[in-house]
Amino acid sequence: MTSRHFSRRRYLIILTAFATVVLFAGLLPAQSKEGDRPLMAYVGTFSSPLRDMLPTQVDLPPGNGRGIHLFRVDRRTGGMTPAGIVEMGTSPSCLAVNSTGTRLYSANETDRVGDNKEGTISAFSIDRADGRLTLLNTVGSGGAGPTYVSVHPSGRHLLVANYFGGSVAVLPILPDGRLGEATDVKADAGTIGPTKAANAPPGSFAISGHDRTHAHMIEADPSGRFVLHVDLGLDRIFVWKFDEQSGTLTANDPPAVSLPPGDGPRHFHFHPNGRWFYSLQEEGSTIVLFDYDARAGRLTARQTISTLPPGYAGSNFCSEILVSSDGRFVYAGNRLHDSIGIFSVGPEGELTFVGEEWTRGNYPRSFSFDPTGRFLYCCNQRADHIAVFEVARESGRLRFTGDYVAVGNPSMVVFLDLGNE
Repeated sequence: MTSRHFSRRRYLIILTAFATVVLFAGLLPAQSKEGDRPLMAYVGTFSSPLRDMLPTQVDLPPGNGRGIHLFRVDRRTGGMTPAGIVEMGTSPSCLAVNSTGTRLYSANETDRVGDNKEGTISAFSIDRADGRLTLLNTVGSGGAGPTYVSVHPSGRHLLVANYFGGSVAVLPILPDGRLGEATDVKADAGTIGPTKAANAPPGSFAISGHDRTHAHMIEADPSGRFVLHVDLGLDRIFVWKFDEQSGTLTANDPPAVSLPPGDGPRHFHFHPNGRWFYSLQEEGSTIVLFDYDARAGRLTARQTISTLPPGYAGSNFCSEILVSSDGRFVYAGNRLHDSIGIFSVGPEGELTFVGEEWTRGNYPRSFSFDPTGRFLYCCNQRADHIAVFEVARESGRLRFTGDYVAVGNPSMVVFLDLGNE
């Protein structure tokens, strides 16, 4: 082979390699651009009344929040950067995003707006380019102090729990995402539990909701055939058959299960397998594991465990409970103790206390995982901030990242990945 042929061959190899590099490099910006699309966080708060509304506030009037606060989330570090505020003076304390990520709904936790003695629910459209919210409409919640909303798995109904109204409601979601007037409202009734919780820790003065009926959370089971809601004042979990066509609730058989007197069920969460159901008691500071029969909508209690470390004495109010997406751990919020209890899930769903993590703030009202489950965000209501923690996948423990996100009276944070279509 001559040097001329060698040089030509070498030139062609180099040219081909260069073209390949250029082609590959040309693909990188598009991939990077997709990865850079925002991960949004929406934070519901307790906020002060607007002059033209003058509602009677609940919980911590006047609230330090300004409505719904928007943030862009750093996917690598978990940090949050402010991205706007939807000004609302009606305490949008609970938020829910639909499955397609195009609509957001807020429970506006007031006793009244003007002369209307009930709270309200607002519907927003979400701009998929930048996460901005646009108000669609606002309707009555079917009772005072709506504290919880969830979207039915069908996407056609919004479920509402009215804490101070002691009622639950079903609101139709119209084709354009707006809300219609309630198709059903059910008022809780029964015997109010005692002010002293049966399972309260020694020396506890945790008395909050045994003065009347208080519907605190409502959510459908994974199938959507049944809807469950808790009433803290009645110490009961109600189970309803749900008619998806009419948007109405019918009492199941049996219609409810009872928790120990005064313990006060607040929130619950299904295990990913749909067979285990964990109920958190606000005043008893306990988690109760139920077996769930999805065919009949029936709950059977099997284990009760304290949310607090062994030996704790004093007052505590539980707040939030979440099961990790892999089903290996359960997390429970403790207010006054200001901790998140961490529990491992056994082969039959039973819980074992792993440890606790200080929330780095005061009165952790709720917490949420980011879409990957790598970070946990704790809303420290009375500290006016959200603290960010990294989750250790193997142990379930939490490590504070050092990030404090300033938000007045944060109540709930929900996430939306705009990179997923």
